[in-house]
Amino acid sequence: MEKYDFSRDFCGTDIEVPILGGRTSRYINFDNAASTPCLKPVWEALERFRDYYSSVHRGTGYKSLVSTEQYDMAHERALEFVGADPDYFTAIFVKNTSEAINKLARRVRLKKSDIVLVSGLEHHSNDLPWRNQCKVLFIEVDSSGHIIIDDYAAKLAKYKDKIKMVSISGASNVTGILPPIHQMAAMAHRYKIPITVDAAQLIPHRQLRMGEPQGKESIDFTVFSAHKMYAPFGIGVLIGPKRVFMEGAPDYTGGGTVNYVTRHEVQWTHLPDKEEAGSPNVFGAVALRAAIDYFHKVGYEKIASHERALTKHALERLAKIPHLEIYGPRDWDDSEDRLGVVAVNVKDIYHAKVAAILSYEHAIGVRNGCFCAHPYLLKLLKITKEESEKFHKQINRSYRAEIPGMVRLSFGLYNSIDEIDICADALENIHNHKGKYIINSRTGIYTVEGFEFPRFNV
Repeated sequence: MEKYDFSRDFCGTDIEVPILGGRTSRYINFDNAASTPCLKPVWEALERFRDYYSSVHRGTGYKSLVSTEQYDMAHERALEFVGADPDYFTAIFVKNTSEAINKLARRVRLKKSDIVLVSGLEHHSNDLPWRNQCKVLFIEVDSSGHIIIDDYAAKLAKYKDKIKMVSISGASNVTGILPPIHQMAAMAHRYKIPITVDAAQLIPHRQLRMGEPQGKESIDFTVFSAHKMYAPFGIGVLIGPKRVFMEGAPDYTGGGTVNYVTRHEVQWTHLPDKEEAGSPNVFGAVALRAAIDYFHKVGYEKIASHERALTKHALERLAKIPHLEIYGPRDWDDSEDRLGVVAVNVKDIYHAKVAAILSYEHAIGVRNGCFCAHPYLLKLLKITKEESEKFHKQINRSYRAEIPGMVRLSFGLYNSIDEIDICADALENIHNHKGKYIINSRTGIYTVEGFEFPRFNV
């Protein structure tokens, strides 16, 4: 497990921000599971491309030809990035992972009586889109947050032909747990059920290979977003078999989706254009390709080694703080890989207040709340049905001062051991905060009496 210093490759890692007492401090970002800062090589690629941007496809001007080439090459690189056979798979560009799964859920032609199996650790993006189309059943998780494989096997055996898709996160955005996606693929394929992997959290940290088309342990569909890969310029990717998207009309229609239109008929165009209605996000595609190039240059072995070192150190430091509760796997286990996502609570301070103290007094950015994974947090927090109903009623009354949640630290490639130590020290001494913190009961957000962050103008 080696540590590396990647911080010089990123924008914004040396920014000073205001904190209490009229001081400034270097910002520490531990909110990488939500989104990530821009890589300098990504920004440099955008600067090189900037003056050559034009509308893609069907334009004959030089800039249009350049833009079209860059946009199409980004699709090729996305397929190559996950080991997807370009003769079998297509890469469709969307805004983000949420849109990708919504598109997939609409395009696989589900009936309301069909079943999609998801796990109990899913982000809402890999749960709610399926609920709109069919019946969703959950694979149970245990008290530490792991998927119960025996429950998965039992549900596959029980529902068999009724299950039209298994859709699983490649990594939890709450606990960093890595489900055994290839094992789960093999289990689904025994029943001829396809599997989707939501790789939004996984792909910035571990390599994903889809495998041989229709292989025993292969992945049938995957989705991910560039904004979690240090290229935050609004593009997501959906990869799946071409045959699925060649059938029928696209879910969004309009410019660029057709070969020929009359008043009475429509001839759809080829993939991926058929599924990418309207003027596309060419800058986002260029940014994605540049990020992929960076990942290839650095290599996932170095990425994983550095982030494992960060996670091991964080767990060891945080475990020594008596008033801190750690959720999910609490100890570093060399036999079980996991991502650098650690969710905690201070036992006698509300999670929103902890996050505010870290920000206002230590310039540390974390995320608090339920992280768009409410069912998973309710399980980890051991919230009863009665308690859940009470919180539901409070939200209906616009009262959010008691809603359960956690504080999440999530590490990126540019983070360091020193930053983890600063955060651990802050959490250890959290009760000695200086500000008078006031909660807005309608939003659940804490501010400090008599202090406002100065406005930032672009």
